[in-house]
Amino acid sequence: MSLVDFIKGSYTEFKDKVEWPKWPELQSSTIVVTIGTVLLSIFVFGVDSLFSKSIANILSLFINLFN
Repeated sequence: MSLVDFIKGSYTEFKDKVEWPKWPELQSSTIVVTIGTVLLSIFVFGVDSLFSKSIANILSLFINLFN
């Protein structure tokens, strides 16, 4: 199978055999992904802030112990 045949076959499959989502379905999926991404980023930010403050407190505790 040559590269040209592969590209032609891929184009035909994408054009004729793939069922592409309809516009309303695509919009609702985009909204779900956006909301999920925002919620996950808020969670990661919160956990990162908590760990950062915890490590800073632990380090300051050890620094105060040895001074």
